[in-house]
Amino acid sequence: LPQITFYEDRSFQGRCYECTSDCPNLQTYFSRCNSVRVDSGCWMLYERPNYQGHQYFLRRGEYPDYQQWMGLSDSVRSCCLIPQTSSHRIRLYEREDLKGLMMELTEDCSSIQDRFHLSEVRSLQVVEGCWVLYELPNYRGRQHLLRPQEYRRHHDWGAMDAKAGSLRRAVDLY
Repeated sequence: LPQITFYEDRSFQGRCYECTSDCPNLQTYFSRCNSVRVDSGCWMLYERPNYQGHQYFLRRGEYPDYQQWMGLSDSVRSCCLIPQTSSHRIRLYEREDLKGLMMELTEDCSSIQDRFHLSEVRSLQVVEGCWVLYELPNYRGRQHLLRPQEYRRHHDWGAMDAKAGSLRRAVDLY
């Protein structure tokens, strides 16, 4: 069973709340979140209710303070469980509407620029599995959860611009 536990204070102290499924509004359970323990599953945390604001990808492990998940503050207001699949495939396009040069990935990519000589991704198609797109190389910067569907322009996945630094498969590695 997938499970994530939120703690109000650092190092798993203070009031806590256990969650086993998507939750659009965590505000009723805790006011701030400074540490998280993921017992199983992959999760996306959101800074605001209803899966809005900054997103943070977490897989099984312990996160004793919000910097560990690249959080900008102790605000976690919603979360969703990421469905697990055995295979992953994503297509990146240099132009909008799935046009221009197409590159396909089935594994994590720490630098889209180094691998494909592409600094911007204008559209993409998730064929299989869920992925996390990071704005910067080496899995840093703003994060965006990508589910199986077509994203015809960067606004479709919630990005301010077409910057794409790295991609990670949303898999529980343990």
